[in-house]
Amino acid sequence: MNFKMGKAIFGGIFVLAGVLGLAWQVQAKEAAATYQRIAPIEQYLMDRNAEIELARSSAPQSISRDAQILVLGRHGYETAVKGSNGFVCLVERSWMSPYNEAEFLNPDQRAPLCLNPAAVKSHMAFTNKSTELALAGLSKTQMFDALKAAYDKKQLPLPDPGAMCYMMSKQQYFSAKDKNADPHLMFWFPQAANISWGAGLHGSPIYVHQDSPDPITTFIIPALTWSDGSPNLVDGH
Repeated sequence: MNFKMGKAIFGGIFVLAGVLGLAWQVQAKEAAATYQRIAPIEQYLMDRNAEIELARSSAPQSISRDAQILVLGRHGYETAVKGSNGFVCLVERSWMSPYNEAEFLNPDQRAPLCLNPAAVKSHMAFTNKSTELALAGLSKTQMFDALKAAYDKKQLPLPDPGAMCYMMSKQQYFSAKDKNADPHLMFWFPQAANISWGAGLHGSPIYVHQDSPDPITTFIIPALTWSDGSPNLVDGH
């Protein structure tokens, strides 16, 4: 390769890289703009029976078979199946994601979870309020401010002791990057120091989220199996 040819090739590479970089920035801006407010409600709705099945898949059958099942309707969550064990299973949508996530309000997200009785009161109040705000067409910023004000005024309750949920569905979908992630359990507390659980420290199996605008700490513990009992294999092992 002579000098002129090499210079031309490398110049072309830099031009191509610049074009691709610009295209990526445009796509990123478009994606960010897309998820500032809720998309048409039809994009979030599911077939009723499919949603019931997906909600049940969030926890082992011994728990979910007797749980109350909620499904999303055009005006919020509604009871599809009455339960008898105090648990509530539902499929959360992306307005329950952290506000700093790019997937917030993404219509593709499906996050089935099953709340234990201690979690039903506080988490369902938060879920219903968030859903109400999202369906009303509020922006991310408006939703954040409204929820923060609701907690500041004690209009939304903090978690009771022992509040937790199962998220063990193979069909859960969080984002193009994370796909179905891993099966896990989540435990909710009023905001607390991470050190009380050793969460987030090197070698600790416990992850932690300091949630906002809700003044709640979420501890996340990975599970070894999915809700159907099959092992959670990583890279085929």
